Amino acid sequence: MRRITLALAVLVGAMLVPPSALSHVERNSYWPDPGADRSSLGGRWDPTRAGRPAGGKVPKARSLASAVRSKPGNRVRVVCKRSSLRSAYSSIRRARKRGFRYRPTEPLRKLSARQARRLKRINRALFKRCHYRNIQRAVLRSRNNGRVVVMPGLYTEGPSRAKPTNDPKCAQYKEKSDKGQGAASYRYQVKCPNDQSLILVPGRVLSSTPPPDPPPENRHGIPDAGRCIRCNLQIEGSGASPDDVRIDGAKDPRRSQLRKQGEPVKDVVLKADRADGFVIRNMTVAHAREHGVYVHEADGYLIDNMKLFYSGEYGTLTFASDHGLTSDCEAAGQGDSGVYPGGAVDTGEQRVEPQPRLNQAITRCDVHHNTLGYSGTMGNATHVYGNNFYDNGTGITTDSFYAGGHPGYPQDSAVFENNNIYSNNFNSYQKGSDVIPRVPIPVGTGILIAGGNNNEVRGNHIWDNWRRGGMLMAVPDAASGNAGIGSTSNRNRFHDNVMGVDRSGAKQPNGVDFWWDQYPGNTDNCWFSNGNVTTDPPPPFMPSECKNTSPGVFYPTRGPELGGCAAAIELGSETRTGSGSNPEYDENQCDWFRTPPKPGSSSSGPSLPVALPQASVADFGRVVRDMCNLAGSTTLSCEAFRGRP
Repeated sequence: MRRITLALAVLVGAMLVPPSALSHVERNSYWPDPGADRSSLGGRWDPTRAGRPAGGKVPKARSLASAVRSKPGNRVRVVCKRSSLRSAYSSIRRARKRGFRYRPTEPLRKLSARQARRLKRINRALFKRCHYRNIQRAVLRSRNNGRVVVMPGLYTEGPSRAKPTNDPKCAQYKEKSDKGQGAASYRYQVKCPNDQSLILVPGRVLSSTPPPDPPPENRHGIPDAGRCIRCNLQIEGSGASPDDVRIDGAKDPRRSQLRKQGEPVKDVVLKADRADGFVIRNMTVAHAREHGVYVHEADGYLIDNMKLFYSGEYGTLTFASDHGLTSDCEAAGQGDSGVYPGGAVDTGEQRVEPQPRLNQAITRCDVHHNTLGYSGTMGNATHVYGNNFYDNGTGITTDSFYAGGHPGYPQDSAVFENNNIYSNNFNSYQKGSDVIPRVPIPVGTGILIAGGNNNEVRGNHIWDNWRRGGMLMAVPDAASGNAGIGSTSNRNRFHDNVMGVDRSGAKQPNGVDFWWDQYPGNTDNCWFSNGNVTTDPPPPFMPSECKNTSPGVFYPTRGPELGGCAAAIELGSETRTGSGSNPEYDENQCDWFRTPPKPGSSSSGPSLPVALPQASVADFGRVVRDMCNLAGSTTLSCEAFRGRP
């Protein structure tokens, strides 16, 4: 399950980087039915009964107080340690006197005396009901509309971690089709729930009808979806803050530092699979080999008040899901990205529904000190607003790369607005980094769109990103194994952003505010109402009008950077020795992996492209020639390549 997010999104990526190296393998995934599912109720819905239909909208979290007033059909299972009540009292006392934060940049929160007394009463009542020591057992005993309340403590899930990983007995359940070959199917998850995951929430019964092989192009509707059995399940911590309940996937979590790398025992800490209406809140999750919290093929989810630290790939992976919200979170230390809504539903330009809609949202999160803050291969129609992305290698990226199991190519219609995107200059490729990078990205970049369409970047504050504030570049369809040409990197709009100035009004320039590769034939991209900004290419080649076609005038000058980086990525991927080692990318061949100088410093200046090996120059010339011919361009820059061998 390995993905090289951008690998790239570069002109010669198709020639220099083998497609199998560019993505982690997912099973052939489908988008759930976006309508409410009443199978969770066992019949026709009666609003006077306990429970509610699953999906169709973002679920609402039930209050902790309601957990001590359980009703028929709403059974509450409480998980605790022997010391949980004592730990709860301590955390409540700290929250009353010293306060706490859901994320680093928010104001300090404190419990009032009344809130503290109430939370103590609730935890006393919960402790009396506690019958479980492990979360997984409580989850598997739960049914639709159930609750699992976890009291303060460190949860290592001993029985789950003792189960074998990559058990040969489970290999029979892996997918056989070419695009998802080797991926763990839903049947695999149900039959071997702790092979990959410390905690698994299987939301539906297994269907007797296997999914089609090969999968159809239309991914709307899960073809083998059984009825709900654990839909509308809520898992929550009962402490005063997310710090009080910690689920840790490290081999020795009692000795592992929470905000440092740990040796993981499972790929995923907690996975909710086809669990419509899933809610997880008020916990800390750390040290997965791949993903901290993983929501897959679910209609309706809420990830709220969560802290996610030092997983190998993603803090949260919400894949092929709909009607989702991630809010009030902190994500730090991930080798890929802190938050990743990949393979999102086509509810934008490629929708089948009558009207466009944004299907997943991320808000009020601090995403920092990751290789990437946000990423989304085919992150279609997502809404990312009101967050802080800082101290990452790149703050935000969304991209199109056709990968095994990933539906929704090409990416389109995301909205990034009212975020603070700043100081993304963390270099995880340096020797001794406390984060092991899993993807190649341009260090020092605020937001990068690599092959996306119809995206809106508006109203953000973007400052102190030493390479570039914003980048737009194409991913040639050939690099993704598709026959079409030029279907990516069109109709993107960057407007009403505040560039190079922090929230206090102080100047904190980006290396260059906006950079565009000018891929030949790309259409209707525009940058306007962003104030006095620096651009590459310079005006008038950076269009402010949204009706345009790129003639590729500057595109050949991008060759040394893009071609050199493609070659460096290919070689770096080949020299990598395992998931626990840093890939060795040559920063002399591709300066994406070198920390750029701070703008205005004595060492700053224009970044000079490195020389390409002769073979790469020849390859680059041939590809530009072919694209010029396909685009029918008659610009001088294209004419220079016509007739080349």
